[in-house]
Amino acid sequence: MKLFNKYFWKVVYGVLGYVWPKALVSVHYYRTKRVFLNWKNPKLLDEKINWLKFYGDTSQWAELADKYRVREFVEKRGLGDMLVPLIGKWDRAEDINWDQLPNQFVMKTNHGSGDALICRNKQSLDTVYWTAEFARLLASKFGRSMGEPHYDKIVPCIVAEQLLDNNKQQMKSTSLIDYKIWSFDGKPAYIWVCFNRTKDSCRVGIYDLGWNFHPEYSESIPHYVLADQPIPRPHCLEQMLEAASRLSKGFPEVRVDFYEVDEKPYFGEMTFTPSAGFNYFYTPEFQRILGDLIQL
Repeated sequence: MKLFNKYFWKVVYGVLGYVWPKALVSVHYYRTKRVFLNWKNPKLLDEKINWLKFYGDTSQWAELADKYRVREFVEKRGLGDMLVPLIGKWDRAEDINWDQLPNQFVMKTNHGSGDALICRNKQSLDTVYWTAEFARLLASKFGRSMGEPHYDKIVPCIVAEQLLDNNKQQMKSTSLIDYKIWSFDGKPAYIWVCFNRTKDSCRVGIYDLGWNFHPEYSESIPHYVLADQPIPRPHCLEQMLEAASRLSKGFPEVRVDFYEVDEKPYFGEMTFTPSAGFNYFYTPEFQRILGDLIQL
């Protein structure tokens, strides 16, 4: 029965994601939260994110969620020095010249999530497998799975960037430390930090702008496990906050992500629909706090 239900809902979501994304969001919201999404008078963070998907001004979302095209936007806002150096860009997986790539790099599609190849030693890389995998990823419709139509407006491509050294950070972490800054029309408010990331989980924590740790705003789930103590304040926090302010100006809500390596800040990405508008790992109180900051 569980297998049937899983297959049934996968089919339902696939159909709705293609023909009626808003209905998909409504169904998934009720199935996971056991309450109806308040489309007429949204108040919570997730309600407002989903409202913005269908009723807000999303004219720039596709451009800025595009991990390749957003680089130009970052440059125009005077933050080009924060971009991770670009190694290459390809429209087809078959066009990747693996021999010309450095020994270490990061490769990803511009329209997906969680699909990055982190190469630390090219000599051990199965290039046949990864060529086929990126061809598959280019053909995928990421935006249909959780009702995020703007992702399907992105012209897919593959990008390779310099691999940042996670051993040169503020603290020891098995992965790059992600400083994800919730920002509202030029006003950063809170920083959600992810570190010790693996395929299955990572450690997380919420901080205010003064770098005070707020464990009371998080709910641990298997994938996002609340850190048991605060981590050190990043050296470049003020630079990150200033950059988030510049990049988020003009948008009711966007999460702007950064890294810090060798005490230098690097831009990660801009996300208008974090977790597709289903942030299960935030408490109801924090959902309301962030929701109140979004002016529709």
